[in-house]
Amino acid sequence: MANLTMTDVAYNCLSKRKKGMEFIKLYDEVIKTLEIPENLQKKKRAQFYSELMLDNRFANLDNKWDLRARHTFDETHIDTSEIEIDDDVIFEDEIIDDENEDHEDHEEKIKEDDEY
Repeated sequence: MANLTMTDVAYNCLSKRKKGMEFIKLYDEVIKTLEIPENLQKKKRAQFYSELMLDNRFANLDNKWDLRARHTFDETHIDTSEIEIDDDVIFEDEIIDDENEDHEDHEEKIKEDDEY
């Protein structure tokens, strides 16, 4: 294999099939094709997963990897506009606490200024 990357091998493997594959089966095909030594296989697995995630040729659908070109946008796109992140939610009591702290800090500063 002349300088093929793991994702290139995965692409070739999926191109020969008609449907997607589970990650571990796809990875097994890649390590067999590239003849990755057993002592490096565990280390390379995380790298391979990251590369699949970043390569726009692939899509992860229902825990199976497939070629993005075989699927519509709606099948591969996740709408994140409806996702709420807890860290961004500000509760009313937190705002009141923050205002009280700011007021107390301001009062303390005035006291310090008066002393000088």
